[in-house]
Amino acid sequence: MRIDVLTLFPDMFHGVFGASILGKARDKGIVDLNAINFRDYANNKHNTVDDYPYGGGGGMVLKPEPLFAAVEDLMPEGGTQPRVILLCPQGEPYTQKKAEQLSAHAHLIFVCGHYEGYDERIRQHLVTDEISLGDYVLTGGELPAMVMIDSIVRLLPGVLGNETSAVTDSFSTGMLEHPHYTRPQVFRGWEVPEVLMSGHHANVEVWRRQQSILRTLERRPELLEHADLTKKERLWLAEQIRIREQAERH
Repeated sequence: MRIDVLTLFPDMFHGVFGASILGKARDKGIVDLNAINFRDYANNKHNTVDDYPYGGGGGMVLKPEPLFAAVEDLMPEGGTQPRVILLCPQGEPYTQKKAEQLSAHAHLIFVCGHYEGYDERIRQHLVTDEISLGDYVLTGGELPAMVMIDSIVRLLPGVLGNETSAVTDSFSTGMLEHPHYTRPQVFRGWEVPEVLMSGHHANVEVWRRQQSILRTLERRPELLEHADLTKKERLWLAEQIRIREQAERH
C-alpha cells in the first residue's frame, strides 16, 4: 500500500511514521508512507494556499489550485485511481468497518486542512471520501489522519505479529473485545478466571465470546442490535439481561 498525506505541517508525521507498528510496516516494505507539503504546489510567488471567503465572514479558506495540483501530481498514469480522503468535521463518522474498507485499496491520499475550511469545489470534484473522527473540531486534519493511518495499516497482512489480532479487535466482530489476562495468576488477591487456566480451548472460546457480549451489553449495548449472534447466544443474552433487570429491582 502507498499512503500520501497532503499537509502544511509534514514534520508532524516524521515520528509517527518511523515508530512502532507503522515504522515496522514501512521497514518491511508493506507500506510506503509520505507526508507532502501542498504549499509547494501553490501557483504564486508567495506560496499562498488560503484566501478570504467570498461573501465575507471570519477565517481563511483553503484555495482549490494547490490541492488539485498536488493530488493530480500523485495520481498514477493508468491503473486504479487512489481514494482521496478529506478530513473534516462534516464527514461521515469513522468506524472500524471503514478502516477495513480502506485497507483493501492500494493507494490512499489524505488531505489535511487548516483554517476555516475548504473551497467547496475541493469537496465536489477532488475527493472521494469525507471523514470525521467525531463530533468535535481540531486545529487541522493531521491528527485524524495519523489515527486513520494507524488503524488502516495494522490491518494489512504481515503488519501485526499475530495475524488473528486485528480480526478479534473490538468492533471488528461488531462487538467489544473480551477481557485479557497474563501472569501472575494471582495479583493482590485478584485471580485469573479459572477457565483460562483449564487448557480446554473450546471452553475458553465460549467464555471469551460470552465476555465479549457482556462487555458490549455493559458499555455499548446499541452494538448488539446488529451483532452477528447465534440463536443460542441471543437466548443466553436475553437471560443475562433478565438477571440484571431482576437484580436492579432488588
